[in-house]
Amino acid sequence: MAVKKTPGKAGGKKGSKTAGKRGGSGATWVRRVLLAGVAVAVVGCLGLAGLLVYYSQDLPSLDAVRDFAPKQMMRVLDRQGAVIGEIGEERRTVVPFAEIPPILVKAVVAAEDTSFYENAGLDVRGIARAFIENVIRGRTAQGGSTITQQVVKRLLLTPERTLARKFKELILAYKLTKGLSKNEIMEIYLNQIYYGHGRYGCEEASQYFFGKSVRKIDDAEAALLAGLPQSPERLSPLKHPEAAKTRQRYVLGRMAELGALPRERAELLAKQPIKITRTDMSTAEAPEAMSVAQRVAVERLGDGAFKKAGGTVQTTIDLKMQGWARDALEHGLEALDARQGYNKALRRLKGPAIAKFIAQAAHEGLPATPKNKKGAAAAPRDAKKDAEARRQTLATGQIVEAVVTKVEAATLTTPPRLFVDAGHVALVVDLSRESRYAHGKTPLTDRFAPGDVVRVQSEGLPAEADAPLPAHLELGPQAAMVVLDVATGEIRALVGGYGYRAGQFDRSQQARRQPGSAFKPFVYAKAIETRRFTAASVLNDAPEVYDLWKPKNYEKEAFRGPVRLRVALAHSINTVAIRLLSEIGVPALKDMAVRVGITSPITEDMGLSLALGSLTVTPLELAQTYLPFFNGGQRMNARLVTKVVDQAEPVAPSSNAMDPETAFVVLSMMKSVVLEGTARAATALGRPVAGKTGTSNGQRDAWFAGATADLLAVVWVGFDDMEKLGRGETGGGAALPIWIDFMTKASAGQPVRDFSQPAAIEVQTIDPKTGLLAAPGTEGVEEVFLPGTAPKETAASDGEGATPDEMLLNQ
Repeated sequence: MAVKKTPGKAGGKKGSKTAGKRGGSGATWVRRVLLAGVAVAVVGCLGLAGLLVYYSQDLPSLDAVRDFAPKQMMRVLDRQGAVIGEIGEERRTVVPFAEIPPILVKAVVAAEDTSFYENAGLDVRGIARAFIENVIRGRTAQGGSTITQQVVKRLLLTPERTLARKFKELILAYKLTKGLSKNEIMEIYLNQIYYGHGRYGCEEASQYFFGKSVRKIDDAEAALLAGLPQSPERLSPLKHPEAAKTRQRYVLGRMAELGALPRERAELLAKQPIKITRTDMSTAEAPEAMSVAQRVAVERLGDGAFKKAGGTVQTTIDLKMQGWARDALEHGLEALDARQGYNKALRRLKGPAIAKFIAQAAHEGLPATPKNKKGAAAAPRDAKKDAEARRQTLATGQIVEAVVTKVEAATLTTPPRLFVDAGHVALVVDLSRESRYAHGKTPLTDRFAPGDVVRVQSEGLPAEADAPLPAHLELGPQAAMVVLDVATGEIRALVGGYGYRAGQFDRSQQARRQPGSAFKPFVYAKAIETRRFTAASVLNDAPEVYDLWKPKNYEKEAFRGPVRLRVALAHSINTVAIRLLSEIGVPALKDMAVRVGITSPITEDMGLSLALGSLTVTPLELAQTYLPFFNGGQRMNARLVTKVVDQAEPVAPSSNAMDPETAFVVLSMMKSVVLEGTARAATALGRPVAGKTGTSNGQRDAWFAGATADLLAVVWVGFDDMEKLGRGETGGGAALPIWIDFMTKASAGQPVRDFSQPAAIEVQTIDPKTGLLAAPGTEGVEEVFLPGTAPKETAASDGEGATPDEMLLNQ
């Protein structure tokens, strides 16, 4: 019997066969995908391994990390340990890990690398996350760096974002973890990282933001510091306090999550405002001393070692005295400005005179125009080249006269400004910075007008090529001051000028100027030392011609006739000083000058003008050479730095410049300068003072060098470009008030002491007119003498009967 086939069954068999085939091919596809994935993974691993091997062949040494010695700041201290400022290229002070508070370490781990103490220098998840983000963005946007990678990146690699650098970073981070402990890596990180505002390392950041060492920070401060390295400028608590607070909250939250801080504590701190106690170690108080400290440190350590040394430089500066000296100098110059009218324009030009002034100024300091045989210009000048040449010359800081072209009042975006033309060269003065000339009821913008002639000094080339040169006013004179400890020669204060800033011309140490009559004590010292003359010796104050030179006294004052040397020095009589030098000779004076420490050359051709101070000295040099008069005749080198890091600076041995008795006689004569002579105003100090005023030829320099038993100070006043100071401005009128202002503050509350008198000094009562011993029953004056040099003869009871020459022979 035939079996009947049904379509359904036949169809079912066929369908199941097809399904089987499909199932088998699906499994094959999965296997193929898996195999392909494995192959890709293998190839990827091999490729990655190849890349690692490839980039491992040219890696920098880890020695720079192992021997971590970064650039550090060196703090400069005053004599009492107060910080004057910092020197160095990077503001960093290295702190060992043992002194870094654990809370800061925990905060950094929470903020930057939670697996820091467990990972091998790499954060695989972070790398994967950064890789995905970079693929999505199509560029290198995230780094996924661990703390170890950041150390490697900053110390060993360049900052560019490339795949090659990233591979090197990973390899080096892994190797570094094998070579250093985690704490060592953390120490490097916290001392190397940048925290903004020019501060490197946690110590400098803590000092800057909190005014204290990182060793003393609290939990909130640790969280703030830990959050800053992500973006120091954007997260600065000074510039962007809200962003800084948001970041601090994040760090506090992460610390709570990791158990580094109790959650309640973290939440409490997150609600509190950020507390900043900013302390900026500036060099504003004593930039002159800072420059000396840096120079000495570089000399002692070498430039390379200096940059990494850290530590401190101990100086002899007294910050209080430094402040008093600067204030006195600036107030003294402001008073002089007011007397001489230096706080306004020199003169005013109108109409064609303005164009003429500019045309003439355009050629000042430039080479002369070449002439042909007929005396005419060989070729016309190139105005454009001349203007550029003059612009470059002015940019070096030359003081010049310029004419005001525009006065601009302050706006919301710009300060009040003065635009001037110095010969087709435009300069601009920011009047908001001209505090020296701002005194008075009239604002500076109302004090100047187009056509006014002023003196200006450029501050260098501007950032933009076509912009006016930045400049400041130089209407009045400048000044300098040096203060020394009498007993030790240590420098207590240095002032290099009004508004002095670091890097400028320091007049206290660099200005070489004529001391004028302030040099006379050395003439008298040599004369006394010869034992041919005494303070009681009489010389004639009368006109006399020396090789066609007829010296005069100040302002043609009347000649006094016979005067004692004490009186001659007290009143700074030129003719007597010259007569004295003619007697002792220039070579003898040169010998004395060298012994006391004058370094300026003294030549024979200076002749008798040396008696009036025709050589040049710096204020520091003059102060140093005055020391022997007040310390018993000992020459000392003025000293500012006593220790660099842990190395004590050697003290130069003192030497005998003159015997104590000679020094005291001249000192006693300089007391008369104060008691009855050109420095009488110094009696206001109410204590013994000795010193000498000085005014150079043409009234271009004004000096006062004087001392109490404790402090010696020298003040110089003058124009940098040798202009005359102004009618009536002398050492006693321009320099002495500055000295008195300073000394009044510096000696306040100090015991009143007189100068020590050597035991060998003889004291006799003399006749004030003849200098001989006073006649019995007559009123005489006490005088001091070197042993054996007191007069032997007695004056007539009426003081008459002796000529000047006879008086001289009797000494």
